[in-house]
Amino acid sequence: MERFFKRTRSSGPSGSSSSNEPNVIEQVENQSRVGLNLDDIVSDPGLRKPIEDFDIAIPDQARREYVLRGSCQPNGYVYPKTTFGNQERSFQGTWYKKYTWLEYSISKDTAFCFWCYLFKSLNKENVDNAFIKDGYNSWKRALERFNRHMGIVNSCHNEARIQFEAFQDQRHSVENILRVHSRDMEIDYRTRLTAMLDVTRFLLKQGLSFRGHDESTSSSNRGNFLELLEWYSQRNEEVSKVIKQNAPANNQLTSPKIQKDLTRACASEITLAIINDIGDKFFSLMVDEARDSSVKEHMRVILRYVNKEGCVIERFLTVVHVPDTSSHSLKMAIDTLFVQHGLSLSRLRGQGYDGASNMRGEFNGLKSLILQENPFAMYVHCFSHQLQLVLVAVAHDNFTVSEFFGYITMIVNISGI
Repeated sequence: MERFFKRTRSSGPSGSSSSNEPNVIEQVENQSRVGLNLDDIVSDPGLRKPIEDFDIAIPDQARREYVLRGSCQPNGYVYPKTTFGNQERSFQGTWYKKYTWLEYSISKDTAFCFWCYLFKSLNKENVDNAFIKDGYNSWKRALERFNRHMGIVNSCHNEARIQFEAFQDQRHSVENILRVHSRDMEIDYRTRLTAMLDVTRFLLKQGLSFRGHDESTSSSNRGNFLELLEWYSQRNEEVSKVIKQNAPANNQLTSPKIQKDLTRACASEITLAIINDIGDKFFSLMVDEARDSSVKEHMRVILRYVNKEGCVIERFLTVVHVPDTSSHSLKMAIDTLFVQHGLSLSRLRGQGYDGASNMRGEFNGLKSLILQENPFAMYVHCFSHQLQLVLVAVAHDNFTVSEFFGYITMIVNISGI
């Protein structure tokens, strides 16, 4: 049967081949068809699986395979004769030249429409199923029936023809147009993204806020991020060409969510640099916890180590949200953080916390929990906290100083309200 399966080439509506334009269908011929079973692609139209019965994700793949193989037109086949009254008639191979859509089923001795099979309209009531499902075999009035099947301009057959030609001419499809312009779009996107990263890195390095109180177009000060981006674009013509009104409306890269994503990306790169700098060397851990204005508990983690040049380095690693400040919660958060960044508790050689019981407790404090796993992680009380305790003790014994800090406390409380 495969020897009768006519291979097609790229052709326009008139059927003439175009040798100058690339055939997109041929370009994808060797691409993998995920989910499509080639055993379902049957040459004989009378034995084919309806196109709508294919999985919803692969009907276009099935159509492409059928278009690549072409319509079933067995020219060298001896068509069987059927008696109509006193005459014997049969399918004629010469009909293929006039009706390029025509197919013949050897198994059923019937004619089918290749275009309507691939692109029939499921929403129209006047679909000619004789050339799609059942097949037509009344050869006495075949030409008249073929013309009636083609119908008027807006018939189902002609709509299928238009879809078939559009499917063949994928050179002008949306997908191909995007592919042609993808390189320029990629360059513009990279330029725009690089500008956003430059602005983000500057603000992070200077410790400045990103958002403004009023970021509307009529605002005189839209916040550091947008104002710095505007300043940057005025001094860089390449950046000016790809941002604001010159960028797609859905790809501006200036929304608060994108700003946060860029900030997280920078933070990830910085964290990775710190971890790589530590390598497999010994390090110390400094932890402090506090509650923010939203009444959420946070744990700040700082690592102290000696770098390759022999210099003592302290690096702020991250802020971790914890459900509470109990020693067990803090220990679980530290274990998770170490696993996330590939740090080993066995390389820990020092701990530095304040004097709170949950931190330096002899039996259940964070210090004790870590020492149970690593006895070499020596604990050192935070000297800054020791100085604070000394100042508190002195202030209690000096009425003037104690009164001064009392007034400061009241001022802060009133201002905070």
